[in-house]
Amino acid sequence: MRSGWRRRGATLAVAAVVMLVSACGLESGSAVPLRVGPGSIQPVPELDGVSITVGSKDFTEQNILGYLIEFALSAAGAQVRDLTNIQGSNSVRDAQLHGQIDISYEYTGTGWMNYLGNETPIPSETGQFDAVRDADLAAHDIVWTDMAPMNNTYALAMSKQTAQETGVTTLSDYAKLVDTDPDAAATCVGTEFNVRQDGYPGMARKYGIDTGKVHKQIVQDSVVFQATADGKQCRFGSVAATDGRIPALGLVLLEDDLGFFPKYNAALVMRKSFADAHPQVATVMAPISNLLNNETITELNRQVDVDGHEPAEVARDWMVAQGFVTAR
Repeated sequence: MRSGWRRRGATLAVAAVVMLVSACGLESGSAVPLRVGPGSIQPVPELDGVSITVGSKDFTEQNILGYLIEFALSAAGAQVRDLTNIQGSNSVRDAQLHGQIDISYEYTGTGWMNYLGNETPIPSETGQFDAVRDADLAAHDIVWTDMAPMNNTYALAMSKQTAQETGVTTLSDYAKLVDTDPDAAATCVGTEFNVRQDGYPGMARKYGIDTGKVHKQIVQDSVVFQATADGKQCRFGSVAATDGRIPALGLVLLEDDLGFFPKYNAALVMRKSFADAHPQVATVMAPISNLLNNETITELNRQVDVDGHEPAEVARDWMVAQGFVTAR
């Protein structure tokens, strides 16, 4: 999901990114995987032939979002390079700060808490966006724009059977269950959720959970979904709220009744120098971001993680269906 980030020295950061992209054979990016032509997005003279490198993290939703940018800017006439699927927010952030990436989608909560080091999220989606936009611009010359309605926040999930058997509907209910019957509250958590302050440690503090009582298994994120649906290895599991496996497996999200988890709306991020040189990019992308609500992105994620389609195909087909581009 939104991988944690801790600032490293500039030399190490650049070296890490160079080693990463070199290992993948993507020292300057690869060609966009599928060709598209103009639709409602028409060629923009100011972007004709402009070299733009698009980045993303290495999970389904981020790959889809990266390809949406690539197809939009390709239709607008830019010379787009694909640097999606980079491992972790750390590498993506460093690549952007040091110029290997020109544009990507990032999450407001990640920017505010993990990149800028704030411990308390802003309660409203608009307020969180405004705060991270202003602070990141001032501190790092990073521009945030075109926030989407989609909010890929953390959540705890359970099967419908677990909900019926335990009566749990909220995180406060879960905290009480941990206290009274730890076995019934066995929980699978992803490796990052287990340590992030906007993950289990912070949630436990907010809800007064005695972590010494928690029967917790730390597993890969991909394992959490089926294990939670089966209800044998764990009754509850950490998830990203827009993951397509949630509806596919019939999982139920616990209500964050104390409002702990930050807002994680996706928004475009660019270096100020790039944004100032190419203001047309935000204009091209705005209509796309406006359509990316939770229902839409969850369905696109489902097509990849459940149906087995390629992220580039899913992104391209959605862009075609919306009339933004044409397939070639």
